[in-house]
Amino acid sequence: MAEHTSSSITIEAAPADVMGVIADFARYPEWTGEVKEAEVLATDDRGRAQQVRLVLDAGAIKDDHTLAYTWTGGNEVSWTLVKSQMLRALDGSYLLAPLAGDRTEVTYRLTVDVKIPMLGMIKRKAEKVIIDRALAGLKKRVESAPGA
Repeated sequence: MAEHTSSSITIEAAPADVMGVIADFARYPEWTGEVKEAEVLATDDRGRAQQVRLVLDAGAIKDDHTLAYTWTGGNEVSWTLVKSQMLRALDGSYLLAPLAGDRTEVTYRLTVDVKIPMLGMIKRKAEKVIIDRALAGLKKRVESAPGA
């Protein structure tokens, strides 16, 4: 099994509010930093994204890729790579755990594998940077939303 990197953050909002931001792919370029374009290609019968095309610029990694999303209840979403120019794998998930006082612990797991040779240590560092930026951006976005 491939190694993964994970990290967690506490957000001052209910899980539904956090998931609302995670599920709003069209606005990813506004808060994620690395995502320059996001286009939902397919949705499920509940209107949730099933396939999303993302244009990514994360410094050393620039890519145009498509991810397939799986939604589990209201508190978990995972994704896997469908196609990519640079990546062999991009698998991850957000798991939301409700906390007292309308707070949410968000755990982000990520596994990245690139087509070009790269040391495992460098890949893990890249995963950690991506996760930390995404969690910080998510927290800022959710907590600055009207009514937060």
